Amino acid sequence: MLYIIIPVFNRWRYTRACLDSLRAQTNQDFRVIVVDDGSTDETAAALARAYPEVEVVTGDGNLFWTAGVNRGIERALALGADRVLTLNNDVLTAPDFVAQMLTTAAQRPTAVLGALEFDADTGQAIYGGERLDFRTNTRHDLLDVLPPSQRTGLHPVTYLPGRGLLIPKAVIDKIGLFDEQRLPHYLADFDYTSVARRAGFPVYCNYDAQLSTYPEESGQTLTRKHRSAKGYYQHLFGIRGGGNMVNFTHFALKNCPAPYLPYFLLNGYARRLVGYFLH
Repeated sequence: MLYIIIPVFNRWRYTRACLDSLRAQTNQDFRVIVVDDGSTDETAAALARAYPEVEVVTGDGNLFWTAGVNRGIERALALGADRVLTLNNDVLTAPDFVAQMLTTAAQRPTAVLGALEFDADTGQAIYGGERLDFRTNTRHDLLDVLPPSQRTGLHPVTYLPGRGLLIPKAVIDKIGLFDEQRLPHYLADFDYTSVARRAGFPVYCNYDAQLSTYPEESGQTLTRKHRSAKGYYQHLFGIRGGGNMVNFTHFALKNCPAPYLPYFLLNGYARRLVGYFLH
């Protein structure tokens, strides 16, 4: 059984739209677990009233993304999950999203799978996976090189984000849960999928499974819209900071091949120090 894990903190309107898109799936062979990390809006009451089929795990407001996902995965495994799928609450799944994921999972039972993402407002494809050259710390976005006619099927990638990420139980059994101690929020998803790939599990972006997101609502985007000294510090060191230097260091030490590590670290630090002002 597939269990879909959705960590949430407030923003009920997004959660409701996400759950409604799951209710509209052509394949209903899944269960949903929402990890409500101490929401102060109507989330708890609305879930109980309008979505009784959803299993709810509650937190005290200090889980953040990684621990929230981990608590959801632990609950899913206790309920008998043989695969889990992490999903952000500000995501809308295409009607055949689950069907496409499960079809591919049946064909590639040990593969970690991500999805092709579109901008919910414009309908434009915005993320189709990437490959990272650790030697030069250079990202290669697959959407930049794949013509529309080739945006189908599976494409191998270096890592994947957690917004629409299918993980077989075999992966969890071998490498454990997400690294909530060193990567409590950002980079935990890229780290986990990179570790899985290095452990021998194929990692693909599944272009046949599609979802829509709101890129302007990401924490990194919102922080950069209102630049300030405080925002700069949060960007570099805050737990939700998209350029968090400590998180990047942990990611690099865990995933970058040793011969390339010095340059990878220096280049990454430089990009984070100036990147806040360039986007």
